[in-house]
Amino acid sequence: MPGTSQRTKRRGRGMNAATLLLALAASGCSSSGFFGTQSTPQSNAAPASSSGISNFFSSSSARAPQTAAGAQPDVNCPPVEIRRGASTLPIGTTGDKSAMTLKYQGEFTREARECSVTGGAMTMRVGVQGRVVVGPAGGPGQVDVPLRIAVVQETPGGTRPIVTKFVVVPVVIGANDGSGLFSHVEEAISFPLPTPTSQLDDYIVYVGFDPQAAETQAKPPPKARPRPKPKPAASAN
Repeated sequence: MPGTSQRTKRRGRGMNAATLLLALAASGCSSSGFFGTQSTPQSNAAPASSSGISNFFSSSSARAPQTAAGAQPDVNCPPVEIRRGASTLPIGTTGDKSAMTLKYQGEFTREARECSVTGGAMTMRVGVQGRVVVGPAGGPGQVDVPLRIAVVQETPGGTRPIVTKFVVVPVVIGANDGSGLFSHVEEAISFPLPTPTSQLDDYIVYVGFDPQAAETQAKPPPKARPRPKPKPAASAN
């Protein structure tokens, strides 16, 4: 598929979890938004059968060339990549970026996708797996992992968002565990096929952590301002 090798070169994740915990906390790096897209309404990940998830990840791939089901051979399934700058999720004390205050850190371990075409529209099934590692200030409990899945079109002229999904996945850290695993499969990411369909070679699915969207949606809505009381009518003399 044209352009796949160039996109693959942009991928860079070679640090192990322990190194990431120290390097990310020391530098204060975090996700700085996801393409500037408007956040979609938050949804909680629905539990899925472990056997179904396991079969999906074992039979699918994130970047290997793949023809969409129910389509002509020239309709390709867009690849999945982890968004640079959104590949790790540091969770610590607000405003403190030192390594010793880091409670948890999330990272991705595997991605997969499948595509089908029906009635001029493509539907993608995108899955991600990852883990949350306990940091120096962390412990047992539940961690909410904010995930963003975004289909975009990348051309020399820029990046155009096609569709985006935001979901929060709960991860349980046990008392005797140093990490917790998570899996999520987004079942129905649909968008119209471009014309010509060869433009799908410019489509790519980015996956990443999106803590900013989670913070925005956690804020209470602004209070409505009280309406001013009408002034009494002036009496006539």
